[in-house]
Amino acid sequence: MKMNNAPEYKIFTGNSNKKLADEIASEIGKPLGRVVIDRFKDGEISVSIFETVRGKDVYLIQSTSEPVNENLMELLILIDAMKRASANKINAVIPYFGYARQDRKAKARDPITAKLVANLLTAAGADRVVTMDLHADQIQGFFDIPIDNLQGLPILIKYFKRKKIKDLVVVSPDHGSVKRARAMALPFEAPIAIIDKRRPKANAVEIMNVVGEIKGKNCILVDDMIDTAGTITAAANQLIKMGAKDVYACASHGVLSGPAIKSIKKCAIKEMVLLDTIQIPEKKLIDKITVLSVARLFSDAMTNILNNESVSKLFV
Repeated sequence: MKMNNAPEYKIFTGNSNKKLADEIASEIGKPLGRVVIDRFKDGEISVSIFETVRGKDVYLIQSTSEPVNENLMELLILIDAMKRASANKINAVIPYFGYARQDRKAKARDPITAKLVANLLTAAGADRVVTMDLHADQIQGFFDIPIDNLQGLPILIKYFKRKKIKDLVVVSPDHGSVKRARAMALPFEAPIAIIDKRRPKANAVEIMNVVGEIKGKNCILVDDMIDTAGTITAAANQLIKMGAKDVYACASHGVLSGPAIKSIKKCAIKEMVLLDTIQIPEKKLIDKITVLSVARLFSDAMTNILNNESVSKLFV
């Protein structure tokens, strides 16, 4: 990637997704900076930077994925270290932004952890955040610094277009993903359907109804993240019961916690397509799961930021 009269810059990474950081640095054509992240005996995080960052723009690549608290603290300490080393601008590149699901007070005395993390990043010294597919768009308003919320949907759309699936319906697994389903259906000129579900208790899903015509159709379920996979697998099984042909699923973030892999293996999903915002361990990469890279998109966004060019034009 060519930097047009850009300021001097360096790229560093924490431990959460080194594979993606290596790919981003390779796309840009710049090696990752030398940093060692270690632990004291009691578990405290120790950061040592082995090159100068004074007066330079710094990019810190770190998803706040499992272990969430460890990776978040690594990022905050890295930011603090760069700030105290007189970096010019500190850009936190967070492909997966954890703690985003608590973005409002759903009931009395609920925390708003998305706002808390936004405050922590700003207080630590971040000048900008670059992330992808926040759980809710309004989280951008929690920041008092610039934030670029990249879109992973075009990568997923491009992949499914190559498959040339006929009789296609894009399905939202719940009411919260309807906007995302409409955006995915548009390039295919396909209709959408909506799963009407309820949660009788935590981590339990009950399908009430399917709004839309799915009988005899090939379905793509689309969501922002797959965590325990309860919603997406229950939806897929219900679609098959109601007469759908093949069911695919896709999401930006493969959290894949708890019983997720076991559920995906057993369910009716033919293929699950995920982005690599979270590094998925080899033991979880079953045959049903396809992982697509976001390295090029993040490298392009970082390049545009350095060159003071538009980031939104990447989605035109």
